[in-house]
Amino acid sequence: MKKILTLLVVILGIFVSCSNEKTEKTDSSAKEGSKKILVVYFSATGNTKRIAQIIASDKNADIFEIVPESPYTAEDLNSKNPDSKAAKEKADKSIRPKIKNSVENFNQYDVVFLGYPIWWGEAPRIMNTFVESNDFNGKTVIPFVTSGSSEIGTSPNPLKEKTKGAAWKEGKRFSGSSSEADVKKWIKGLGL
Repeated sequence: MKKILTLLVVILGIFVSCSNEKTEKTDSSAKEGSKKILVVYFSATGNTKRIAQIIASDKNADIFEIVPESPYTAEDLNSKNPDSKAAKEKADKSIRPKIKNSVENFNQYDVVFLGYPIWWGEAPRIMNTFVESNDFNGKTVIPFVTSGSSEIGTSPNPLKEKTKGAAWKEGKRFSGSSSEADVKKWIKGLGL
């Protein structure tokens, strides 16, 4: 009788151990598949907004538009006018345009797509305002930019410097005419 009880205890122990391994694997894969994604963008002319909407739709992600307290007019964006708002912001790296809105519960997101237009080879200063206002520690950041001719280049670097503890993936530049298929192909290649 003792031998049978001992055998039953051993069998039960093996069964419980196997059951726990199965649960751990399931829990682990559930965590990997349940990353919460946020698409953040600033768009002055609508190009970046369109790309952001494609990404958010494809990844079933939340989306957040950075809205400046003082909106940019066409004259503010005139690259030929050295007195335009955008030209002054480029010349003075300390300028931080105010943002009208903020992300609720930013800490809940694991992955943040960060989108902006390229202005003179750089991110608009309002992007600095955003990254300096939020804690990116532990998040994966994926930049995407829009431009008629400039590449993404080093434009994310000043933003990276302000997001300590974040893991940055290589970003991508899209033109105003980039197709939805082009954007989805890039997203698929990220392996999220």
